[in-house]
Amino acid sequence: MAGTTEDELRWTDGVALAALVRAGEVSVPEVVEQAIARIEALDGALGAVVFRRYDRARAEAGAVDLEAPLAGVPFLLKDAVQHSEGDRYQHGMGYLRDHPWVSPHDSELTRRYRAAGLIQLGRTKVPELTTSPSTEPLAFGPAHNPWDLTRSTGGSSGGSGAAVAAGLVPIAHGNDMGGSIRIPASCCGLVGLKPSRDRTSLAPDFGEYWGPLTHEHVLTRSVRDSAVVLDATAGSVPGDFHQAPLPIHPWANDVGRDPGSLRIGLVTEPPNGSPVTEECLSAAGDAARLLESLGHHVEAADGRIMASETGPLAMATVIAAGVARDILEWEERLGIPVDQLEPMSEAMLEGGRSITAIQLINATNELARWSRQIAVATAPFDLVLTPTLAIVPPKLGILSGDVPIADQMATLGAMTAFVLPFDISGQPAVSLPLWATAEGLPVGIQLVAAYGREDLLFQVASQLEVARPWAGRRPKP
Repeated sequence: MAGTTEDELRWTDGVALAALVRAGEVSVPEVVEQAIARIEALDGALGAVVFRRYDRARAEAGAVDLEAPLAGVPFLLKDAVQHSEGDRYQHGMGYLRDHPWVSPHDSELTRRYRAAGLIQLGRTKVPELTTSPSTEPLAFGPAHNPWDLTRSTGGSSGGSGAAVAAGLVPIAHGNDMGGSIRIPASCCGLVGLKPSRDRTSLAPDFGEYWGPLTHEHVLTRSVRDSAVVLDATAGSVPGDFHQAPLPIHPWANDVGRDPGSLRIGLVTEPPNGSPVTEECLSAAGDAARLLESLGHHVEAADGRIMASETGPLAMATVIAAGVARDILEWEERLGIPVDQLEPMSEAMLEGGRSITAIQLINATNELARWSRQIAVATAPFDLVLTPTLAIVPPKLGILSGDVPIADQMATLGAMTAFVLPFDISGQPAVSLPLWATAEGLPVGIQLVAAYGREDLLFQVASQLEVARPWAGRRPKP
């Protein structure tokens, strides 16, 4: 390995690791075996990985295209929405744990990950049916935050967040319907970009998933890894209903590019009215001062103008319909009733089964109105800056699958307060690990751009990464 130690490789980002592979300083099989060893040594405490596919990964390592942008980089796929041929799919459900089902094909996004050179070692844990911002499924046990094993990783991409933060892999897949990439990025001290709506394809299985809410990307430790993965995976397939406009140049070229002086709106009062802790306010205030020192103009903005009285109910309607549809599909597929759901999933199933087609169309139209409202509210600014969450990572157990829904509501609201609006509007948003509590818990800040302007996010995020480097901050061990 030409002087590169195993510990150094553990914390090397994907772009640098692929460069070492191409230079012959380390082989793909070596990289893969080291990642497997880390998972086996560390995941017993973390509970991040819910399915392992080591033998298939070893075979794929021997055939990887060394010219691919992320050749030989170990990777984990979230166990939700996206499929990988021949692998178990469980979606956090005890039902699918007990009645195994194997995906018959790769999703288009999975295929693109493979074409980029990523080597998938397994799938990461999610809350049941991805309906919680904390990854604590009763069927599989909670995922534990590497910075404090008593704390939540966030969710629903919490297994991916824990795996990347602990150095198991440099990149892991996530999806974001109500903050599910950015929430674990904040809890685990990572870069978590939710790209613009329709930036990637849901082919071949879905036209939409949970209406217009689903956004697919990854959690990483560096800004450039996020950009390179998006370059490799963005774009529609023939027949997709919608597609986001492609960039004029690769997003990787925006990393390190000077964005000029931008007008940035600082929002510290969330649209849903949740109280915000001092730590989260401090994180946003510190980021505002840092951005001003970099030549940007930051001014206060009122987050309440993004609020909607009817939008949250419309969102709940769309999600409940989606959950009911998922459960019906599993019952039809396996011929066995689903009879062991957690309270949140059960409530969504009951609600979803009673929704009429007209109610669903009305809810979708209401989300479109809310989306336009948010876009107009943020239009005066080049970027919007917020805390990612209104609270620090909560203790495990508060959002466990067996806790009554009424007892979860305050924490659910605080976890999603700043992130959920931009799943509605489809604007790109990124959580960055610029702040930590005195105890070392990560606290993320969120930057939001206009639809289609991931370029600005990569430019400013890379500015901040240089000005306030976070690569050296690592959990123990």
